[in-house]
Amino acid sequence: MAAAQWAAMTASPALPPHGPDPGSVEELLAFDRDHVWHPYSSALTPQDPYLVESANGIRLRLRDRAGEPREVIDAMSSWWCAIHGYAVPELDAAAHAQLGAMSHVMFGGLTHEPAIGLARRLVDLAPEGLEHVFLADSGSVSVEVAMKMALQWHLAAGRRRTRFFTVRGGYHGDTFSPMSVTDPVGGMHSLFRGVLPEHVFAPRPPGGIDRMPDDPEFLAWERETRALFGEHAASVAAVIVEPVLQGAGGMHVYSPHALAVLHDLAREHGALVIHDEIATGFHRTGPLWAGAGRRRSDLLVDSAPDILCVGKALTGGYLSLAAVLCTSAVARGVSAGEAGGLMHGPTFMGNPLACAIASANLDLLASRDTAGEVTRIEGGLTAGLERAASLTSVADVRVLGAVGVIQLREPVRAAEVTAAALDRGVWVRPFRDLVYTMPPYVTADDELATLTAGLVDAVEDVHG
Repeated sequence: MAAAQWAAMTASPALPPHGPDPGSVEELLAFDRDHVWHPYSSALTPQDPYLVESANGIRLRLRDRAGEPREVIDAMSSWWCAIHGYAVPELDAAAHAQLGAMSHVMFGGLTHEPAIGLARRLVDLAPEGLEHVFLADSGSVSVEVAMKMALQWHLAAGRRRTRFFTVRGGYHGDTFSPMSVTDPVGGMHSLFRGVLPEHVFAPRPPGGIDRMPDDPEFLAWERETRALFGEHAASVAAVIVEPVLQGAGGMHVYSPHALAVLHDLAREHGALVIHDEIATGFHRTGPLWAGAGRRRSDLLVDSAPDILCVGKALTGGYLSLAAVLCTSAVARGVSAGEAGGLMHGPTFMGNPLACAIASANLDLLASRDTAGEVTRIEGGLTAGLERAASLTSVADVRVLGAVGVIQLREPVRAAEVTAAALDRGVWVRPFRDLVYTMPPYVTADDELATLTAGLVDAVEDVHG
């Protein structure tokens, strides 16, 4: 049989140039409701999501149930990753250029310039001493890799340390190892207790970025934490923590003094330190890294970790990609073990398209006064959310870098607050007792004023 004949017989049917006819908004949403499972949702009582038609700058273009369009400011940076907003020319150009060369190639036995270039940039940006880069698929997977790395490091040295030490209130991802170091009671994964490995949880550090080490609450926390670590020190492979800001565990802000205590304990007892900067990295809390170079009193916290996880903002929200960075001591120790290397290898590891976009994203960050942008946003959030503190339903208002939080005295009526904010031109996704925002860094002052007013008004309308 001729080659042309065989190709014609086996070819897949051609799709229409722009995909199948999407039908009406109502039809799309009906199919979504019946067949598409959304994050943290039920198939029995499905969510009622909003249909996004496009995104540009810091705005989402939605379609309502009648098919009418409306534009809203994205207060969430698409779960904290779209730090430059949408349709970013520099990132679009990087994607187009890389597609012209290759979109993917396996990383086992092969390498390529996009991965090498990204690794070089990450090593240059990372806290001192982090010189080896392992590229992963997502933030949760990067935590899996970091924990595996710590375990292998101890095993290679003949130490069977199998537990991790962390603080309550944390969140590290939804796959099994990250779930095991996420708060076992107040977190989203209490359902899996008894199945997950049991690790060691110290109390949550007292709140407040400026909390001093001689504060009575801090001293009590430190005493309890040191005693707990001492009880389990022989079995602890590493401390794992979200530095200074706990994200999905409740947007809890705590003092870098607490981070210093955790570092001291790890160093004293021969454990490693893992910083999960998936949510906090790349200036979200102000500095490039939340856990290194932040001032405590008049001193700088010496808190560079042994292992660092980064993700979310790494590609500017374009593609899923994460990275694990570690010291040479950790890399050599793992590699000297019986396995001869780190036992992990994702299919899409080092994806060239994602790496090229990530490098362009980091170049864009470096070309701007990103720290200055975040300082400006911090000021706008502080001023704009201040009025919420006077509402009877509000327990606390706090701002750190480009993170603004309104904490309620009761669980948030999320669907109602979301709808009320949308009526004011703002997209927000509250959870637990929190109405919060992590806006793109490029949000202008007038847009920030609209955003904060929309959140405060929505809380007042729904909760009083």
